[in-house]
Amino acid sequence: MPLLRVSMWAGRTKEQKAELAKALTKSMADTAGVPPEAVTIQFEDLPKENWATGGKLHTELFK
Repeated sequence: MPLLRVSMWAGRTKEQKAELAKALTKSMADTAGVPPEAVTIQFEDLPKENWATGGKLHTELFK
């Protein structure tokens, strides 16, 4: 069934991830017509230095 992968900068709290998981699960279930129990979400926390846009690391773009 659906697997949602969410990559974001590290630093979100457990509570924020729980809220996001709830919202994403509801949206996927409603839109794709699957039961919420079938939706799996994988969070990937990455440090800013592992992201770059326009040739610049996010540590420089977003100080």
